[in-house]
Amino acid sequence: MDDEVTIKMYSLTLDCRKPHDLAGFYAALLKWEAVILDNEWACVCAPGTQQGAYPGLLFQLNSDYEPPVWPEEPGAQQQMAHIDFAVNDLEKAVRHAVDCGAAIAETQFSTDWRVMFDPAGHPFCLCQMKSIIESPHFALL
Repeated sequence: MDDEVTIKMYSLTLDCRKPHDLAGFYAALLKWEAVILDNEWACVCAPGTQQGAYPGLLFQLNSDYEPPVWPEEPGAQQQMAHIDFAVNDLEKAVRHAVDCGAAIAETQFSTDWRVMFDPAGHPFCLCQMKSIIESPHFALL
């Protein structure tokens, strides 16, 4: 009998005021599937998987959610985390994200990635990583 603990990543959860809308944004951005769990929760899963069978994104209703300020400013709501997405063509990925409802951050620090905001104000980055995406070891869709 194996008494060793097993831990697997289930999801990354983002607080927001409109979980169903935010799930729709990320489903469009990633070309994944949105699953509405109830009035307070929604999930985005990789195509062809069931919620929980593969790490996904969860969106949780928080009526008091305040989007972070980026870049950080003293006394303002700080970001606690952000998601980096690998892309094969940065400019096309930026256009796609904007078409899905994202906004481009005014301040940028590199030409290798773009800081974006989802419709709820969470920052995320689109990172030029063509060699990573084409690698047979890159597992996420």
